[in-house]
Amino acid sequence: MKAVRFFGHKDVRVVNDIERPVPKGDEVLLKIGGAGVCHSDLHIIDEGTVVGTVFTLGHENAGWIEEVGENVEGYKKGDAVLVYGPWGCGHCKPCQQSKENYCDHQSEQAYGGGLGLDGGMADYMLVPSSRLLVPIFDLDPVIAAPLTDAALTPYSAIKRSLPKLMPDEYVVVIGVGGLGHVALQILREISGAEIIACDVTEDKLAFAKQLGAAYVINSKDADASEQIQKITGIKKAKVVLDFVGATSTIDLGTKVVSLDGDLTIVGLGGGHYQYSMNGLPFGVSMTNPYWGSRTELMEVVGLARQKKIHIEIEKHKLDDANEVYERMRQGKIKGRAVLIP
Repeated sequence: MKAVRFFGHKDVRVVNDIERPVPKGDEVLLKIGGAGVCHSDLHIIDEGTVVGTVFTLGHENAGWIEEVGENVEGYKKGDAVLVYGPWGCGHCKPCQQSKENYCDHQSEQAYGGGLGLDGGMADYMLVPSSRLLVPIFDLDPVIAAPLTDAALTPYSAIKRSLPKLMPDEYVVVIGVGGLGHVALQILREISGAEIIACDVTEDKLAFAKQLGAAYVINSKDADASEQIQKITGIKKAKVVLDFVGATSTIDLGTKVVSLDGDLTIVGLGGGHYQYSMNGLPFGVSMTNPYWGSRTELMEVVGLARQKKIHIEIEKHKLDDANEVYERMRQGKIKGRAVLIP
């Protein structure tokens, strides 16, 4: 079968000689409908965050069950499903709470398909346990694949702060990319706070307006924080969601977050924050959440089935993987690219 394989630093190849896996036990073989292309892939490819192993890329995956192992119950051939991305041990306390993204044994094992183990940029994908599947019912797997990260990650981050996202408060979203454009839709649907969106290009800011942002600010502007504070007034923003994670965006967040607010850094931009007593307002919680739980993914599927969120996608063939990654490096992907076998 065909697959997009990572062979080492900046070495990604499309190969045609991978043997199709055969599931056993609780394993499930998935016929891939779509595999999302995530910026996190570039951290693996360009920065070597996963070393010493060869594997198939792709951690945002959806498709149809092709074959199941002898111990699988509740699923049959043809069922449309998502693959929950972070694979934990399955038995520690966080895993039992469906929070495999915070598995106690994360440091001891490869962390999921496309993240050290074989992922979904292929004709077929072997999922190690049926517990990692989430039914999508009538959703198209091609459209649904990015829900597993591009929607789940912002959804989980927003839920952390939901009690603070009241109608008399402001929320700032920094970065209207693959995750940020979904965050705007989620905020529009489940929170009452007024939304301020920040990005560095006018087309992304116009896109943010379409998705429900009440205000848009170009974060390249030297006075971006002052512009935001003119909107929020002295109270500032109760929640800041940074989907970039660069030093400049973290600095912007610290300037506009309110007393007792939440500064949530989701993006993996490699930024730094130098703590000082006067650097943050009192009571601020600075967090760096990772992905979301399996039950939250079920809730995301509910939002998508109700047509309350929609991921802007570009469709590409597996053979186009390297071209898509290059366009991603250049910031030319609007929304999410999806590879289709």
